Amino acid sequence: MMYLQMFWEFFKTGLFAVGGGMATIPFLYEISHKTGWFTPDQLANMIAVGESTPGPIGVNMATYVGFLNGMNHDGIWGALLGAVVATLGLVTPSVIVILIVAAILKSFRNNRHVENAFYGLRPASAGLIAAAGISVMLTNLVDASAGWSIGALNIKGIILAVILWVLTNRVKETKKWHPIVFIGISALVGMVFQMG
Repeated sequence: MMYLQMFWEFFKTGLFAVGGGMATIPFLYEISHKTGWFTPDQLANMIAVGESTPGPIGVNMATYVGFLNGMNHDGIWGALLGAVVATLGLVTPSVIVILIVAAILKSFRNNRHVENAFYGLRPASAGLIAAAGISVMLTNLVDASAGWSIGALNIKGIILAVILWVLTNRVKETKKWHPIVFIGISALVGMVFQMG
């Protein structure tokens, strides 16, 4: 039963998360609150790992949630089944939509209404990605359980974020560095200063 629920939750996420993997993050927060399969802190870790591993972040995170939840319930075989079920749940809507679009693309290629619909999806996609970015930022830079005070701020995280922003946007020599360099540096800083 849990695996059917997992498939359904990720199916809905895949169906409505228009705009790519980052657009799945608000849906994953909702799944976290609704099911308790993982905590918001675990989700923040999943985002970090999902961003630093090959493949689409949404698929990586679905696979990880399925693996984690299956492992907690049924051991290693449950972990494998959970990973497959969650991943299939997430990608099935896209496969269905692509098959439908491919079948009727020629007849609708220059349809004004179709073009307008896709144009209208752009702001929704941008909003979902912005919401995901704000959620990740608040999770990592503010401790909501401490209330909204100066003590709730993660000073180490804020300093690291500012340094990374400066290095990626203002310093000519480091602007050209590959993102994996910054991911590696951030991971090293997190380990050394025990951030998180």
